[in-house]
Amino acid sequence: MPLLITDPLWAAGLIFLLSLCVGSFLNVVIHRLPIIMEREWALMCSPEQPLTPATYNLSLPASSCPGCGHKIRWYENIPLLSYAWLRGRCSGCRTPISLRYPFVELLTGCSSAYVVYLFGLNPAGLTLVLLTWGLICLLFIDLDHQLLPDRITLPLLWLGLLANSFNLFTSLENAVYGAMAGYLTLWGVYWAFKLLTGKEGMGYGDFKLLAALGAWAGIGQLPFIILMSSLVGAIFGIGMMLLRNHQSQTPIPFGPYLAIAGWIALLWGDHITSLYLQFLAV
Repeated sequence: MPLLITDPLWAAGLIFLLSLCVGSFLNVVIHRLPIIMEREWALMCSPEQPLTPATYNLSLPASSCPGCGHKIRWYENIPLLSYAWLRGRCSGCRTPISLRYPFVELLTGCSSAYVVYLFGLNPAGLTLVLLTWGLICLLFIDLDHQLLPDRITLPLLWLGLLANSFNLFTSLENAVYGAMAGYLTLWGVYWAFKLLTGKEGMGYGDFKLLAALGAWAGIGQLPFIILMSSLVGAIFGIGMMLLRNHQSQTPIPFGPYLAIAGWIALLWGDHITSLYLQFLAV
């Protein structure tokens, strides 16, 4: 244990292996949580019609191939290794398995390990790893469904306030103001855009996500997060329209860019800001 605390490489290696397994679970959350929510909404609208199958959650039914229904065995679900061993195909029907599954596992492992390498195996590093897992879920769910579930964003908000009650990343005062300003900023943009155009420019989930990021990084990092997410979102949006003949009327989710910008702000925000100010002073 002392080696894990004193040697960042050992700590990062341990978290990498653990986070690979977590990444496998995040794939389940990314796929199933929107379906669970849709089933709950349908049940609320038509309570007299029970949904089938009756049990559908993050653990049941067991994972299976959507093509042939083959039940995935435990040794076919080892992060990264099983995908390589199966050569990216179902062992039952040889249907290709999406490359996203190993990508999410690898992304979770590498990003979590890097966080622990920077911050150490301590409360700041471990809580930031939890944030990283949550942001990865939100990123891919929003890409797929243009949805940022409250059952992920709201716990992240409260966890950020709890972490900063111990001054892990900023003061509690800055965290509270960051959460308030994060929500109200995008709420104001939403209503300004709606009054001017009659259309909704973003969803309420974006407000809550920026509030959560404000609770983690503090009010001082909000301009950086908003600027970076807007810049990256604009670049990707223009690129999608040029490369994929993407229609300008098709909504582009903003959550992934907020998630990426917020994660960068917590890791390097102060350093990037100081470099920018030095550049302006030259």
